[in-house]
Formats: sequence, C-alpha cells, structure tokens
Amino acid sequence: MARTKRHFTPRVSGSAPRATGRGGGRLFQEFLELFLLGGLVFAALAGLWLLWAITLRAKVELAVGAFLPQVGLGWVAPLLWFVAFLRALRRTPLQVLRRWNLWLGSLLLVVVLVGVLSFVTFEFLALKRLWILNVGGEAWGGAVAGASPGSAAIRLGGLAVAGAALLFPRRAWSVARTVWSWSAGGAGFVVARAPRWWRTALGKGAQLRGKGRPLSPGGEQPVAGAGPLEKLGKLGRLRKVKPPQALAVAAPEKVVVPLRPSGYQGLPPAYLLRRAAESPVSRDVLRAQADRIEAALAQYGIEVTVRDIRPGPTVTLYGLVPGWVRRAGQVKGRDPERRVTVDAILAREKDLAMALAAPSLRFEAPVPGESLVGVEVPNPAASLVALGSVMDSREFRQLRTTAALPIALGKGSGGDVVAADLAQMPHLLVAGATGSGKSVLIHGLVASLLMQFSPWDVRLLLVDPKRVELTHYKGIPHLVTPVVVEPDQAVKVLRGAVMEMTHRLRLLEEQGARNISAYNQKVTDPLERMPYLVVIVDEVADLMMAASNDIEHALCRLAQLGRATGIHLVVATQRPSVDVITGLIKANFPSRMSFALSSQIDSRTILDTPGAEKLMGRGDMLFLPQDLPKPRRVQGAFVSDEEIRSLVEFWRDHAGPLPPAIDLEPRGRDAELADDLAAGGQDELMEKATELAQRYTHVSTSLLQRRLRIGYPRAARLREEMEAAGVVALDGEVLHRDAGAAEEE
Repeated sequence: MARTKRHFTPRVSGSAPRATGRGGGRLFQEFLELFLLGGLVFAALAGLWLLWAITLRAKVELAVGAFLPQVGLGWVAPLLWFVAFLRALRRTPLQVLRRWNLWLGSLLLVVVLVGVLSFVTFEFLALKRLWILNVGGEAWGGAVAGASPGSAAIRLGGLAVAGAALLFPRRAWSVARTVWSWSAGGAGFVVARAPRWWRTALGKGAQLRGKGRPLSPGGEQPVAGAGPLEKLGKLGRLRKVKPPQALAVAAPEKVVVPLRPSGYQGLPPAYLLRRAAESPVSRDVLRAQADRIEAALAQYGIEVTVRDIRPGPTVTLYGLVPGWVRRAGQVKGRDPERRVTVDAILAREKDLAMALAAPSLRFEAPVPGESLVGVEVPNPAASLVALGSVMDSREFRQLRTTAALPIALGKGSGGDVVAADLAQMPHLLVAGATGSGKSVLIHGLVASLLMQFSPWDVRLLLVDPKRVELTHYKGIPHLVTPVVVEPDQAVKVLRGAVMEMTHRLRLLEEQGARNISAYNQKVTDPLERMPYLVVIVDEVADLMMAASNDIEHALCRLAQLGRATGIHLVVATQRPSVDVITGLIKANFPSRMSFALSSQIDSRTILDTPGAEKLMGRGDMLFLPQDLPKPRRVQGAFVSDEEIRSLVEFWRDHAGPLPPAIDLEPRGRDAELADDLAAGGQDELMEKATELAQRYTHVSTSLLQRRLRIGYPRAARLREEMEAAGVVALDGEVLHRDAGAAEEE
C-alpha cells in the first residue's frame, strides 16, 4: 500500500526540543577544522616572517620595531572568527540568521579575549636584539581595554556579560531573576529591621503619595485580582490575564490581598527552591517513533497520520489523524469509502506497544479540543520536573494573579505547566501505591503554600499517622496544632475543625457575607480576618481502621460546608478500596488524583475510570479536577529534602508576630466529659455499657461505638473503665455474666 507524505509539525512547549540542524559532533568537527586551518595560516605567516628576517635583516628590524608591538597576535582570534562566520554563512545562511545572537555573543567574547591579551607582554631575544611583545597588541587591545586598569575592567566585564547573555539567553534571564529575588529579599530584611520611626515615616509618605487613601496595618492596599506574591512587589507589575485552558481552573470572583501586621518580615526568597535543567527528547527520536507508529498500524490495514507531537517530561503525546478504509487496489486520494474508526485504533494497543518496545501505552480519544486520537508513549529517559521551575513559569505567575490558593502540580504530557487553585477544587482526594510519588506531591503542595503565604493568610492542620512524612514541618508558625500522629488525637482535631467551621459560618451570617473573601473585605481589624485553613491527611486508611465512623463523619462535614469558610481538605491513601474511600467520601471530594496503582479496580475506585494501573511511577499521575470530564496525565513536581529543610528553617527563624491561635479543643458536652474523666469521675454511659455486656460474651470497642452511638475515644475509655471495674477481661471476654441473660448477636 502506498503511503502519503507525513507532515511533521511538533508543537513547541515546555520541554519540546529545538531544531538544531546539525548534531553536536558535526559542529565540533567543523570548529576543529577551522582551528586547524587557522593554525596552518599562522604557520605560513610565521614562515614568511622568518624568511623575510633572514634575507632582509635591517628592514625586518625596522618593521618589527614599528609593527609587531602595535599589532601583536590580537588579529588571530578575530581572523578565525571571521573565517568561521563566512564558512557558516556560505553553507547555512538561514541558520546564521536564526542564531544571530550566538555569532554576536561569540564576537564580543573574542573582543574581550583581545583586550585581556593586551595586558600580557613578554620579552624575547631575536636578531641580536631584545624585543618586548604585546600579545594583544597596543593598537588592538589598547583600543578595546583603554588606558587604565579600572576602565579596562569595566569595559571588558560589560562586554563579557553581554556576550554570555547573548550565548545563553535563558540561563542569563534565570540568573538575573535570581539576583533580583536576592536583592528584593535583602531589601525586605533591612526594612523589617529598620527603626520604628523610619517605617512610620515611610508609611506616612506612602499615604501622602496615595492621595489620602488609607493603608492597611501592613502598609499594603487591598487590591482586587492581585496574587499573594505580587502584593509584595517581588514580581513587578503583572497584567490581569485569563488563565490558559491547560490550567484547568476557574478564576474566583474576587481575590483580596490579606492584611498583615507591620512587623511582618516577608515571604521566603525564590532561591530556596532549585531549578532543574530539562533534557528534551531529540527530534530524530521523535521522528523515528512517529514512523514506527504509522508503520505498525499500517501492517493491520489501519491508515493513520501523525500530525502533532508534544514532548513531555515523562511521556510524549502523538496526535493521530485517522485515514480511510480503502478497497483492494484502490489508489489513495480517490473516492475514499469511509474513515478508520477510533475503536479500530484503540483495539491495537498491545500490538502498538510491542512495535514501540514500550511497557505501556495510554490512549486519549479524542484529544480535548482537537480532532486527534492521542497516544502517550513513554520517553527513553524521564526528565526531572522541579517545583521551583514550575513556580517560576509564566503560567503559574498568571494563575497567582487570580487564584486564592494556587498550587504547583507539575507538567503535562505535552510539556505544559499544570497548576490549580485549591480554593476552587475545593477538596482533593489522592491515591497511590508505595513509591509512586504521593508523599512528594504532598510535600510540593505544602511547599507551594509556604512559599506564597504567611501564617496570617494560611494555616495548616497536618495529620500524619505514619509519623515520618509531615513531621518535618514541626515548629513552623503556620501550624494550628503540632503535627498529629495518634489516631485518637486525629479524631479530636477533626472534630475541632468541624467546630471551627461552625463558628466561621456564624460569623459569615452576622456579617452578611457568603464566603471568606467577602467577609475579609468587610472587616477592618486584621485580628478579625479569617485565614484559610488547609487540612492534610497523609494516610486516611489507618484512621478509618481506628475510628471509621468518626473520621468519615468529620471529613464529610468539612467537605460539605468548609468551602465557604476557607477550609479545604487534602486526603491521601495508599489503599483506595471501598471500605477506606466510601461512597459518601467520594461524593464530597469532586477533585481526584491518582498515582500508579496495582489494579484496574483501584483505578476505578478513585477515578471512576481505568488508566492508573498503566502509569510509570515516580510522580507520574492522572489528575481529574471537577471541571474536566476526563483525567489528564501529569508528571508531578519534585521537591527535595534539602529544599524542605531550608524552607522550614526560614519560617522557624522568622521575626514577625504570630497570628491569633485557632482553638480546636472540644467544647460543650465533650469538654465537660473530658474534665470529669480527668478528675477521676465515671462516664455517664458506664451503666449502659455494663448492661450491654450482660447480653454479649465479648465486648469490643467497635461494639460500644455501634450500640451506644459514640466515637472511638469515648468507646475506648469506656472499655478501659470496664476492664478496671472487672466487667470484661483484657481480651474482651465478659466476666460475671448473669446466667439468665440471653445472648443477642
């Protein structure tokens, strides 16, 4: 069967490779040839000079004495550059025009080299005379460097910086932004430690410049639509732009800059998070993979054309255009009968995976917004996606201008930056097997919040039954309580979070506000403002085994009513079974995220669709926000332990005032019960529990929970009191049971 010409048009995205025209080995060979040619030219000129010196000695002495110190050897480097430029211009003129910055930058560095060589002189004895040679030449190098060493350092340094910036524009821009963040952080550090009268004078001057508009206690104006970093002036002015479709978030109605006290020091500097260099897949590899896809499907009579290629950090998305089903002997392009169906392409998944030597493939039919059948093929080597690079991207900076709680997630299968607004989710359910990257995602989420918000803006409630993941954040001022590691304590703090939510709802009702943003606009005292409260549970399966009823009730209550009060949940688990992620919990968590799982059943439990069992692991995930019909593939952002340690140390050492405490202690009836038990009193349900023990042969904590309709902590205390009173044994067997009592199951 004849094949049509394929149009290869890869889309340029975050990690897409650039067209280089020639390989690195070919370029090195050309430069080596140029330097050898220059060496031959230099040797020929040196030979002519020696011949001239031997034959005409007097004339040589005069010429050398007048010409050689002035010119020296500074003409060799510009000559070699000029020869290389002419040769490249003759062979590939378009490449020279496209890479004009490389040639101009290299020319500036050649000029810097001539200026540096002008300060190098050496003496040699020739023709029975002592000669002093200036390597760079007094005429060449003196014109570049100048007379004094100070002016030479300034000139040569400026030319070197300009040349390096032209040769490496992206790296230069990154270094410039890092230096700017350092300088801005240093300025904030000085202002925070300035005398009080100086800060007062600055505040008064700002009020005069603001034409009488009152400033907040922190010296900041509430600006609608400004993100948490832009209000500190670290990123300069940013235009209000609509978030791109790839972000998959909806802009909130209005974002108000939180008010901070005057002694607040500032946010962490950007250099605490590292930037990772990308390693894109070469264009030749992408072309070869596209040819294999077309050839493999053509063997089974399926005509497709690879029209779009989007390289990503872990997988590459190939966009397939279905061809035509043709009769035997029919020529392409003449009266096609019908198109190839999408199901026919999807049915060849295993055959295509074998032809590409890929461990697994994932089809996306169709690609959202386009008439393409997408197939995601794993890259030969995965590229690291750093959290600092994602937060430093243009897409994330645009999201910060509109989002209330922006978080960086990673990069998509096409190399585009993926970020989301936690306030719009409004709750997130995460699942993933051991080692799939679930804990790294939670660390990245916490780091995103710590990099952008102060304790006056966002508070954290961390629950870590595993005791090893979230305990690194002990001591930071954002924590409402110390990191919770005990199941009974987790039940207590979740109940306290429900009481805090109820208290906030009453405040919203009194102010006539429908959400936390509207409430913060109406209050004037910074101490009365509501900070966002993010509750993170690292392993909910352990809590469900200890107190399933209490945990499920608390999570569902917070998920149903917490959005308006600024309380948002992030719940993670390694075992997404139906007894851990119940139907009631799934119904209240509209946004889900799944890493690599062991079976298709687990994938359907968390995402309601298969696909998570085919993920590659190490941060490869499927993200399903509430506003997308199908999950999208994302390579999660990586944050190292050193970055977390630096971020935690920054907040532990901060010098700003602490926000008001959020009380999560039990109140009302629960508080009275706790006081009675602490004073040695007996629970009022002890009599009912004793009567219940007379009807069963064994009494467990879960039995007391079900029959008496109480929580796990109280049931456990009742069980301990019954053991102390001699009603039950340690194994739960009932002692002193009445002979006439009927056993009820």
